[in-house]
Amino acid sequence: MARRDHHNDSSQIRGVLQGEGRPLPSPSPSPSPRSSPAAVRRRTGEELRGDVPPSGRTVLADLKHLPRSEERRDRLTFSKTAAVLVNVDVFNREGRLVAQQGADMWNSSVVKMPCSPSSFMVKPGGAFKAAAPVRRWEVISKQLGALARKTAASAEDVEGAVMKYNPSYKDQWSFDALCRFVKIVPETENYFPKLFPKMAALALRLPDYVKKSVPLLRRGEAASVTLSQVQISCLLANAFFCTFPHRNTTSSTAEYHHYPSINFTRLLGQWSERKKEKLRAVLHYFHVMTEEKTKSEGLVTFERRCVRDSDLVNWGSCKEKMNKLYVSSHGTIETEGTGLLQVDFASSWIGGGVLGSGLVQEEILFLMNPELIVSRLFTEKLADNECLIVTGSQQFSSYSGFGDSFEWAGPHEDVLRRDTWARLQRQIVAIDAVHFKQRRDQYNMISVRRELNKAFCGFKRRDHDEPDIATGKWGCGAFNGDPQLKATIQLMAAAAAGRGLAFFTFRDEELELGLRRTHHLLVEEGVTVEKLFRLLEDFCAAQQASGGSHVDLFHFIWTSIGPSRSQL
Repeated sequence: MARRDHHNDSSQIRGVLQGEGRPLPSPSPSPSPRSSPAAVRRRTGEELRGDVPPSGRTVLADLKHLPRSEERRDRLTFSKTAAVLVNVDVFNREGRLVAQQGADMWNSSVVKMPCSPSSFMVKPGGAFKAAAPVRRWEVISKQLGALARKTAASAEDVEGAVMKYNPSYKDQWSFDALCRFVKIVPETENYFPKLFPKMAALALRLPDYVKKSVPLLRRGEAASVTLSQVQISCLLANAFFCTFPHRNTTSSTAEYHHYPSINFTRLLGQWSERKKEKLRAVLHYFHVMTEEKTKSEGLVTFERRCVRDSDLVNWGSCKEKMNKLYVSSHGTIETEGTGLLQVDFASSWIGGGVLGSGLVQEEILFLMNPELIVSRLFTEKLADNECLIVTGSQQFSSYSGFGDSFEWAGPHEDVLRRDTWARLQRQIVAIDAVHFKQRRDQYNMISVRRELNKAFCGFKRRDHDEPDIATGKWGCGAFNGDPQLKATIQLMAAAAAGRGLAFFTFRDEELELGLRRTHHLLVEEGVTVEKLFRLLEDFCAAQQASGGSHVDLFHFIWTSIGPSRSQL
């Protein structure tokens, strides 16, 4: 290995480990009061606590946003790897959204639809009648048709209909969350009995709205699918009523065992306060999309991107320097990050626990933008070199809190403009961090390189119009990521991708200040991705040699790059 331009010997590491894990220079034999370990620790700590002058800071307006004009793309097009489920010619000629015609398919490359003639179920027989296979859509149509004809329907009516075409789950599924939710909502807010029939009618429009098979976004294949917002609402209505075949089990032998769940069985059962707030958000979305005056008419694109091994960055020789950084402890990715590429702190199973009890960043994002949930229908589990980018999803709700404190805060009116593909100018990238069972497990270069590659996969530009990135404490919290390490990894991936970052620390003022100062130092010193990668190698070695005490990364960088500087 080539000689590095910073120290990497045992004395350096021993020095780093002194002082409760804070990085210090190697001790001299007879330290003066000014240069003693304690004095050095105080000095470097004071320097990191100082702030970068306003004149040296990046503001949000300095970052590249999605084009503010409508002229973003040419005419709507499709290809072998870019499926479009509306009639492209009609859209380009008249601007209307009409379902694209297509033959029904029943194979491993497409979503198997509930209305397919190939979808059968065994209908239980009576006392004098044997059980017999019937087309499943006939049973679904009968049950949901009866529900749709009601002026008001109860949660028990919904349960009864669903179980008629899912009889094998009679003793496994519970609808207590939905039933209790409808009962406890104040009468002035309880529009749900009138909503359920409208949702049933929407679900039954599936053969009219989705005439072309929905392709699966499979592992290892870069591809996209574009649907109308009405098509998405119809697919999600079917998910609510649990109509999708072969999607009710996650066993290792199941056909779709590499795909997230899509039928809403987990959300509708096992009551909790979290489920109550989730149902508020989901049912508000259906309330909007079942009204002619309020339903949205536009397109949404879901794109699976894969980075080949040959296109990955050689982090140990990358000469790129740090790009622009805006960092704040106030604001959020979805609000202040509007117009940027917004990072979804994803699970490799897209959507995570949105249909269960999960309520961290990804689940909240999917609840506020319920159209994202449909990605679970066709997106296979993400590999380490893959991400999912969604362009055009709409925010329907507002919220407050996080986890157990999460609350649906009411409707949200999305005022974003649309591009020439009728997509709202919102772009979200789902990248999944590693879930470390023990915090110390992340301090090795195999894990660091994996996270660098995953972040780069999400940040890599495909064309010059793509905006800079809005992100934050990716992979921290429940995934046990070190916020300083994850921030540094994202800085490096953004630099390699040639993109700036807006980093929101979610009220973590210490991280805001430390990151701003560290980034300023890296820029001032002209530090490359390569040099920072070598520093992370030393940092991981220091962590592993620490005997369990924590080494602070920002202090490590400070003492490694500029230990003699009294101020920035």
